[in-house]
Amino acid sequence: MKVDKGLEAENDGVSLMKPIPALDALLTRAVKLGVFGTKMRSVINLPSKDGIAAVVAQQFDVAAQIAEHGLMPIIEPEVSIKSPDKAGAEAILLAELTRKLDALPDGRKVMLKLTIPDVPDLYAPLVNHKRVARVVALSGGYTRADACKRLFANHGMIASFSRALAEDLRHSMSDAAFNATLTKSIDEIYRASTVKG
Repeated sequence: MKVDKGLEAENDGVSLMKPIPALDALLTRAVKLGVFGTKMRSVINLPSKDGIAAVVAQQFDVAAQIAEHGLMPIIEPEVSIKSPDKAGAEAILLAELTRKLDALPDGRKVMLKLTIPDVPDLYAPLVNHKRVARVVALSGGYTRADACKRLFANHGMIASFSRALAEDLRHSMSDAAFNATLTKSIDEIYRASTVKG
């Protein structure tokens, strides 16, 4: 379940989440409905240490609130694929995420939803971190073919694509064409998530 209420204007190279009013009430309702976890998205555009630290701190603060309700926090600090120094931003993000993960209390786990990194297997330490349940990859605006190619080079990350999954789907399609196209997309993404060279 998505819990964020959108993004603040960019400041220091990042867009933090807007305040999330009545989050506890929403989380209580989610538990009653059998929801597994919740996600919240921030955006990183520049390799700003202070900006990225603020994003990660905010994400982990909200994650703690989510975890208190017994739900799985899905932390999503998206690095923009249009960043002028995406690799630099991802290196800072890795360091900040690792620092926060190392400080989590015993027994607590989070999921991470991350843009596929420019450096293959950059996030391998997160995939193997004892406080991480799963690292999932967002397509972030890459085409499905490009997202799958990039994902294939990142062992242990699995796809959580929405934009790339739906890129060839059209409202005007017949049910048969829609289902065939969706099946082809799912198969392509599944292969990139599970078969590593």
